[in-house]
Amino acid sequence: MRINGVLHYLWRAVDQRGVVLDILVQDRRNGSAAKRFFKRLLAGLKYKPRRLVTDGPKSYGVAQRELLPEVRHRSSRYLNNRAENSHRPTRRRERQMQRFKSAEQAQRFLSAHSMIYGHFRPRRHLMTASEYRRARTKSFRIWQQETCVQTVS
Repeated sequence: MRINGVLHYLWRAVDQRGVVLDILVQDRRNGSAAKRFFKRLLAGLKYKPRRLVTDGPKSYGVAQRELLPEVRHRSSRYLNNRAENSHRPTRRRERQMQRFKSAEQAQRFLSAHSMIYGHFRPRRHLMTASEYRRARTKSFRIWQQETCVQTVS
């Protein structure tokens, strides 16, 4: 993504169900940037991944060999469709906000918004209409409990 005319890279980790685990906005895409992203990701996880699927850049392999040597790494532009599809809501928000003004603003917004987006958007194509309504009701109930929002009745 371009921020003030400068190219920035959006690093994103997605689990096997398509849930965004972490997002990092950086101005480079080399081995040290990949290590930084992997360290940040692993610090927030409660488990070690068994498999790592990435797209083409060799920087992922550098970080994987150093930080996750026992994890199986597969690199293909076709295997990482879950990560690529999770870019779509980001692009939509970026257009609505008329671009991000700084990398810090993009990082703050995308980190918070991706977690909220995943909470309120159950995977509709995998459930019936009644299951979907129950999942949405449960999401809103959890959100109200966690944020202490009072509903007006």
